[in-house]
Amino acid sequence: MSSSLYISNFKRNVTDKYVIYNSLFAALPFSGIANVGALLPILLQACIDGYAAGKSPMEIIDRFFAQHTNATTEKDKVDRLFKAVQYIERQVVLFDSIEDAAFTSVNDMEGAGSLKSLQSEAAFAGKTALLKSKLRKFKVRVVLTAHPTQFYPGSVLGIIHDMNEAISRNDFHTINLYIQQLGITPFFNKKQPTPYDEAVNLMWYLENVLYQSIGNIYNYIAREIFDNKFDGDNPFIELGFWPGGDRDGNPFVTADITLRVAEALRSAIIVCYYRDVRKLVRRLTFTGVDTMIHQLESQLYENVFKPKESKKISADELLQQLQAIRELIVSQHHSLFLQRLDSLIHKVKIFGTHFAALDIRQDSRIHTKVLAQIDTGLKAKNQKGIFPEGYDGFSPAKKWKCYQISAPRLISTVLKIHL
Repeated sequence: MSSSLYISNFKRNVTDKYVIYNSLFAALPFSGIANVGALLPILLQACIDGYAAGKSPMEIIDRFFAQHTNATTEKDKVDRLFKAVQYIERQVVLFDSIEDAAFTSVNDMEGAGSLKSLQSEAAFAGKTALLKSKLRKFKVRVVLTAHPTQFYPGSVLGIIHDMNEAISRNDFHTINLYIQQLGITPFFNKKQPTPYDEAVNLMWYLENVLYQSIGNIYNYIAREIFDNKFDGDNPFIELGFWPGGDRDGNPFVTADITLRVAEALRSAIIVCYYRDVRKLVRRLTFTGVDTMIHQLESQLYENVFKPKESKKISADELLQQLQAIRELIVSQHHSLFLQRLDSLIHKVKIFGTHFAALDIRQDSRIHTKVLAQIDTGLKAKNQKGIFPEGYDGFSPAKKWKCYQISAPRLISTVLKIHL
């Protein structure tokens, strides 16, 4: 796509829409302070002119308030500036939502850098077999991190998601309602979020973005590049997750937090599977298949809504049931809706029942103390220790070699202690 065509598409699908929808902000109530939107362009120009004239920030702001408002006290000025920041925050959300909704219109989804383009280039160069060979081993690990200043709260993320859909439909009335909702929804937490809060907020992206997008990538590779004959177990994309695991970076991350986050990740992916299975129930209505899919739906329901009372379903068990359903559809029901079922099978292969692997980061000195305690405890019971005598004085290379030899026994011992 040429740069001129890209700019033209961007102006039509993003800039022009933003100008129209931004006008809706003029009617937003901001705690009795009117005309925030009208004053912002004037404030901007005052800042530009004042900076060019060598004025200080305080001089620029004081002059602006004196010329264009009746605010005289420091409190009034700070309140008005705060409302201006609130207004701008919501304008940013609106622009991002419009840009996201227009992504497929503005960008060439099958152009350079896309899987479609890669597949075409390989076919043209006669290297499709080489591409397949590479994909059987290729894997990228995407690690999600979080910071309380770097993301919106879940309530705002939900509005952004719904607004994207409304903008895609050009549903002016609904967009107006969402903008009003944005106007009175807090963008910040009144108290500092806990590591668990950070993790739960970040899981919104797992459930609403990455679950579908990574699944779609796998689907395309399996169907289009491997012609539905991909029999490997390479997930292509793996997810890592820092919140709840960064023990050396956040003093508030405890063992309890780590376990709660791990359980929340499991709960989140089971909910995603449950939603997909409920959709499949409406399509897989064939003799024999209907009973099997209803049974799976019931198991997932128990795992979602009665997690403590129900038997936790494993990834292997989930795959076995889905594969059994698949075989029956292929053998007796003309492979109807097979792609939808395969899509869920692919997701289970990618995410298992853990969704994302917690990256446990810890100061190595802490690990050394823990291992020393385990080693001492074993020897006190006249059992074989984890490491040989004099381990503390070994070189790093020798310690690593020792660890490789002792790792299986170390893991077994730690599991026994934990369980």
